[in-house]
Amino acid sequence: MSDTTINVMTDATIDSVEVSAYTVPTDAPEADGTISWDSTTLVLVRARSGTTEGIGWTYGPSACATLIKNKLAGLVRRRNAMDVTGASQAMIRAVRNAGRPGIAGYAISAVDVALWDLKARLLNLPLHHLLGAVRTEVPVYGSGGFTTYDERQLRHQLGHWALEERIPRVKIKIGESWGTDPDRDLDRMRQARSIIGTQTELFVDANGGYTRKQAIRVMAAAADLDVRWFEEPVSSDDLDGLREIRDSVPADVTAGEYGYDLYYFRRMCEAGAVDCLQADVSRCGGITEFMRVAAVAASFGLQVSGHCGPHLHAHVAAATPNLRHLEWFHDHVRIESMFFDGTLDPTGGTITPDADAPGLGLTLRLADAERYRVA
Repeated sequence: MSDTTINVMTDATIDSVEVSAYTVPTDAPEADGTISWDSTTLVLVRARSGTTEGIGWTYGPSACATLIKNKLAGLVRRRNAMDVTGASQAMIRAVRNAGRPGIAGYAISAVDVALWDLKARLLNLPLHHLLGAVRTEVPVYGSGGFTTYDERQLRHQLGHWALEERIPRVKIKIGESWGTDPDRDLDRMRQARSIIGTQTELFVDANGGYTRKQAIRVMAAAADLDVRWFEEPVSSDDLDGLREIRDSVPADVTAGEYGYDLYYFRRMCEAGAVDCLQADVSRCGGITEFMRVAAVAASFGLQVSGHCGPHLHAHVAAATPNLRHLEWFHDHVRIESMFFDGTLDPTGGTITPDADAPGLGLTLRLADAERYRVA
């Protein structure tokens, strides 16, 4: 690339920001400890500079698309495409009165990812190299095991991950109906262990469905199952409860997927509430904020784990020194494989971002997505 070409790229202006939303039905009824759902909505952002397009997305209500169109797109247009952090700060300031947590956080995240993808494509670099890769392979864990699954469905899904794709760690949902059926939770944990064998790590996620002492009793009853990861045993807002459970069970206690700003993550770390801090690129403010969250965690001697949306996280995960792993979440893997070419292969328990394809390495299959469009 000549110096003239580099100058043209670094002077590139963001010409347009377009947004659309797509709702995809699940392939079976799904639920966790505290909610059920039958579809997932992907809100897609396409940011353009000249003939180059960057894509980003979030998983949230279609109202995110309205906020992006009416509040954020105009802030981003005409900015230098190289200055992603400046665009991030402008968006964060703009939603002060709307409130950053929730829909605004999702919306900012989707735009931020699109801008990083655009910048990397303009520079003809894979995003993980632009960010500064520290690894070529990113560990993942298979995630699903919904409370609505019967034993056949559980065996099919977990067996596929653990035995066919050789992913050495898998997670199921427990805490059914706000923790009102712990005996079934224990039965399903035993089923999972019998399916995956003793060489695969077993993770569980209660989605905040238990009380403090109940969570401790469940783990005591499951002592022979060697559970390694206990996600949100109680609400992630109950930092004292998370710390009490963390001090009482051998499994690593984790939370953080509902964090939208650095102060949330700092409070969680300061409270000693978790053994590993979770963060979600599609909620926390995109790739820009995920990197800052990882730095906060590192300052407390903690690792981070990427929550859901594995293709949103793959490149920043490869550039995060204190990463533990990413969640290979059934719903999002399915949708990302439907909507994009260039999706990654988790066989062996890792994914490898493409070192030759620019940006996120994904190509939108718009015709396939359009049938699900809602906004």
